Amino acid sequence: MLLNLLFFLPPLLLLAAAAVAFSGLGRRRRQGIVAVQALALAALLGAMAAAGGLIAAGPASIAIGGPADFGLVVRIDLVSATMLALVTGIGWIVLRYAATYLDGEPRQGAFLGWLALTLVAVLLLVQAGDLASFLAAWVGTSLCLHRLLLFYPDRLQARRAARKKFLVARLGDLSLLLAAVLLAASYGTSDIAAIQSRALAGDAPDGAVIAAGLLALAALLKSAQFPTHGWLTEVMEAPTPVSALLHAGVINAGGFLLIRFAEVLLLSPGALAALVMIGGFTALFGSLVMLAQPAVKTSLAWSTIAQMGFMIMQCGLGLFALALLHIVCHSLYKAHAFLASGGAVETVAAIRRPGPVAIPGMRAVLRAFGVALAIYASIGLAFGLSFGFAGKSPQAIALGAILIFGVAYLIAQGLADAAPRALTRRTALYALAASVSYFALQSAAEWLASGALPPTPAPGPLEWALLALAILSFGLVAVAQATFPLWATHPAAAGLRVHLANGLYANALFDRLIGNWSLRRDA
Repeated sequence: MLLNLLFFLPPLLLLAAAAVAFSGLGRRRRQGIVAVQALALAALLGAMAAAGGLIAAGPASIAIGGPADFGLVVRIDLVSATMLALVTGIGWIVLRYAATYLDGEPRQGAFLGWLALTLVAVLLLVQAGDLASFLAAWVGTSLCLHRLLLFYPDRLQARRAARKKFLVARLGDLSLLLAAVLLAASYGTSDIAAIQSRALAGDAPDGAVIAAGLLALAALLKSAQFPTHGWLTEVMEAPTPVSALLHAGVINAGGFLLIRFAEVLLLSPGALAALVMIGGFTALFGSLVMLAQPAVKTSLAWSTIAQMGFMIMQCGLGLFALALLHIVCHSLYKAHAFLASGGAVETVAAIRRPGPVAIPGMRAVLRAFGVALAIYASIGLAFGLSFGFAGKSPQAIALGAILIFGVAYLIAQGLADAAPRALTRRTALYALAASVSYFALQSAAEWLASGALPPTPAPGPLEWALLALAILSFGLVAVAQATFPLWATHPAAAGLRVHLANGLYANALFDRLIGNWSLRRDA
């Protein structure tokens, strides 16, 4: 009973924080803001206590009320406890930051109130144990965020971004609604745990297979995947705390959806393949466009698009435990990056540039990739990797190879002819640390998630082809980035930089499709 109360406590405390904020704060503004922050901190402490209780008591489903098989249920497990702690932690920090960021703003109370309500909706989403409450919280999260995006309604660009986000979100809501109806009809229940159990046992009615495709579509739309990604870069018009709040279970709610319904997704290899291809392409596309952005917040937004693509690709590969780890790590560092973006600009501007930069040649780049992969294979052997893939899934091994390509870029700088030996040694240590960290974190995530998430399935011919395509694509892009100084002076590079800065015009085409630049609508 105490564990049940602990899981209900964080959303109730944040709901109280929203009530305090919406009260207008009045003359006692400072006391009201302190009260909001204290309630948010209490929610975080309650989430941490709930996580501890989960360890002691184990997972459970709490029936709140309603008819049998179709009542309201709260789900308590590793996934919900992890997201509960993550959302309340980031939420507390964002609320504290917003108290200073909007100090003196006449509508500061309303802003803090909508922040807190958005967090409440996310907490209800991650704890939802039935399809109806999951769908309601999913829609509620989007509607609360919409009010934050229009905090400055007089900004034309903010209105256009909010409208685009609203349209994309409603398509995602429709996809999730249809999936929920099909799942309830196929399995005769709205209890998510019961649906997971039957799907894991291999019960795959046609409706559930179709629902898997609709779930994948809803996740793609929610997490700003190509070609509907443009709204994320445009909502930077909203105050900076909103950009950080997006990483508290809002922009990554698509990944959470796929993790929560992992067993259902595994019933549809086609849906998983689509996730791999769209997520992988979005990851490559976003990472390249990010490099050509002149504004810090816009660059961070493109980085988030790329990271969400990588997370979606992980789910498509069946690496759900790693996807959950990715959500946690990316949310923490990217929320910090947005909140610290102003100070980062000043820090970079104050750096005195050193002398000539060591530029690696093609031979150094190829050696760097060879060294990085050799280090990765050696560390993998120490963690139980075998040539028969008995220790680790092929998907996890391929994902690690893709990650090590980024480290190879750093090693290439150290292997340049003009590079000092200290730099060479340091970049080699980076590769060693990255490989150890990847296998250690992967092993820990899979161990913790055993029993809570389905194991990664053995790849078939389609999955092997996708793995080869992913490694080849990411490898070619990594080599191109490492050798960029060698071809940056070519006239074609200047044109490519312009096209990348504009996101290859995909967002402009989407704007034209939905009429987002209509003068009649803007008037």
